[in-house]
Amino acid sequence: MRQTANRSLEPMQGDHPYIVQTPGVCGGRPRIRDSRISVRTIAELYRQGEPVSEILETYPHLNPAAVDDAIGYYLDHQGEIEGEIEANSLEAVLAETGAVQGEDGVIRFPKKP
Repeated sequence: MRQTANRSLEPMQGDHPYIVQTPGVCGGRPRIRDSRISVRTIAELYRQGEPVSEILETYPHLNPAAVDDAIGYYLDHQGEIEGEIEANSLEAVLAETGAVQGEDGVIRFPKKP
């Protein structure tokens, strides 16, 4: 990997040329180059059965090859990305923050002392 002028780490070559990790951007997690769309976001849509064409309708600024590469990265690093998906699930965030979701769907956070 090489460091560019904007401090983004980009792969020089490799299996996933559209995927980068940059400290301080998207928590340093894998994302599509030149965007703030994480691999996790694309993986969640892919796991829900969204075809690439619909993902591109949602994110029309993305290159189709980049979306394919994000899916490929997910499949090659499934444990890592599945861990991110779990850590960012509603249940995990509620447990971490002590918040609760009411019957009305509203999330309520505990009052600060």
